[in-house]
Amino acid sequence: MNKLVWEQDFTKGTKELSSWNIRQGNDLLDNDGNPIDPGWGNGERQFYTGNPGNLYIDESGLNLCARLERVQSEDGREFAYTSARIDTRDRFSFRYGKLVVRAKLPIGQGLWPAIWLMPQDQAYGPWPASGEIDIMEARGRLPREVSGALHYGKDWDHKVTVDYSYSLPDEGTIGEFHDYALDWEEGAIRWLVDGHCYAERSLQPGVTPFDQSFYVVLNLAVGGWFDRVEVDESSLPAVMTVSGIWLYE
Repeated sequence: MNKLVWEQDFTKGTKELSSWNIRQGNDLLDNDGNPIDPGWGNGERQFYTGNPGNLYIDESGLNLCARLERVQSEDGREFAYTSARIDTRDRFSFRYGKLVVRAKLPIGQGLWPAIWLMPQDQAYGPWPASGEIDIMEARGRLPREVSGALHYGKDWDHKVTVDYSYSLPDEGTIGEFHDYALDWEEGAIRWLVDGHCYAERSLQPGVTPFDQSFYVVLNLAVGGWFDRVEVDESSLPAVMTVSGIWLYE
């Protein structure tokens, strides 16, 4: 896989977000845009905005910034934090290839940065039936550890989660730039950090739904069920910086 087929270099040519949707609010939505679950389905405590304080591009790259900032939703709910979430649904999706995301992540208890993929067409039905691929998730209180995962199963009661974790070597931390990559082919998915493959999962036709096109999601959550701890507000504002994204086939 050495043919570059899609590129988002936020330090050079890509200075705007025409390939991305900027998500708002705190609710997980259905396909028609109706709210179905607060906290984005994960108990998250942030309110996403597209404001310049939460989402901006500078010389380091694309920045998603979580802030201690009180806001009120249209239905009157109050939130103590703002942050950013963007995705490429209906704008860019792919099936198979090697996706590399170069990112620097924030350190701090209660922070949850993520780089992941969701199914473009939900060919097998609503979540988790059509799958989810987590390229990288991190718990801000564990600055040397990242993880990757697959979610699938015919319904909520039969949900399958396969996850793997990786410890950065040589005193490295998520607060430095690393290349987080997913190598996805018809028969297997592999997770890599800085070129090192730390996990591989075989794919089974008719069991794992990862034979369809998926789109890219970037977000920085505050709180949530991935790490059930109190938020260390002294770590805010906190920034997740993505310098570039490259897809090879």
